[in-house]
Amino acid sequence: MRNKHNTKIKLGAALVASLITLTACGSDNDTAADESTSTVAEMTTDCPAAELKTAAETEAKVNLIALPDNWANYKGILEAFGTKYPNIEHPVANPDASSADELTAVETLKGQDTMPDALDVSPAVAQEVDAKNLWEPYKPCGWDEIPADLKDPDGKWVAAYYGVMAIGSNNAIVKEAPTSFADLKDPKYKGQVALNGDPREAGAAFAAVMAASIANGGSFDDILPGIKYFAELKKSGNLSGTDVTEATVLSGDTPIFIDWTYNYPGLLPKLADNGIEITTNVPSDGVYGGYYAQGVVAGSPHPNAAKLWIDHITSDEGALGYIAGGAVPARYDALVKAGKVTADMTKNLPSAELIAGIKFPTQDQIAKAKEVLADQWPKLVG
Repeated sequence: MRNKHNTKIKLGAALVASLITLTACGSDNDTAADESTSTVAEMTTDCPAAELKTAAETEAKVNLIALPDNWANYKGILEAFGTKYPNIEHPVANPDASSADELTAVETLKGQDTMPDALDVSPAVAQEVDAKNLWEPYKPCGWDEIPADLKDPDGKWVAAYYGVMAIGSNNAIVKEAPTSFADLKDPKYKGQVALNGDPREAGAAFAAVMAASIANGGSFDDILPGIKYFAELKKSGNLSGTDVTEATVLSGDTPIFIDWTYNYPGLLPKLADNGIEITTNVPSDGVYGGYYAQGVVAGSPHPNAAKLWIDHITSDEGALGYIAGGAVPARYDALVKAGKVTADMTKNLPSAELIAGIKFPTQDQIAKAKEVLADQWPKLVG
């Protein structure tokens, strides 16, 4: 669990694949294409431009940060980058850092060779980066196939992947897996429900509050019902004070956890080794999809290599890497139409119907929700 902690905690939870049951999510994705239908456009061979590749190879390094191996399959995506560009080092500093930590690193390491070259942050922190003029605009090769609500119009950032909030539960401890936010109020879950971080800092926890708001009469424009929901959950004793981490999931300290769907598949091996089975359900009363923003840092030491990294994560190879980790790539529709997504590849993804129905809050809605959360969470939840 990435603690994109304080901003995304990597749920140690994880879960999945053969051990995971995703209701509202399916293993049959009707829009997934058969391998035999593979036609349609490859991304142009002259992009990334030869000049960019040469400049990046000259820099010979890209400083990355907060990319845990099990978060959306970053281990595989990083390995693919290294294979594609063997002469470019790609160290990942502080893998479990939060989005807030990423911004701090940019500011404190400014002018140094270790300053982050590219970020992967929550939408709320992406706004802070923008307000401080710390994005260097860059439109990657797949720009035209990235939906408008998953990119900054000026190319300051793109959202290479996204996920859906899900409720995971340890089958050995939780005999009846909750399937909705309403279920989590049941006294039998006392002390068992955990968030992936503090919603004022962690993107996953923020999304959980937004999802709970939707489940309780709120909307993208009104996060308060979600805050009140967790206040009630805390008052009843159902909300645990323990943040979800891989260790707490393996130990059983967090039997029920709310996190992104893509935080489950990567932990399957460890869960299996420990004899743990997890059930995950997209809450029937509060479906919420959210993304993280990736972009090049202005004034970074290796800007060309950073641009090549952004091209990589939005390329076909990068997109399919996210799918392998249970995340939905921004260019998903284009890949499906091109016949590059097989039914087997989608086993850890939400159903095609659910993906098609996902809407994302605007930057203004996120900013306003963040303000309300900062004001009301400490008063109502503490």
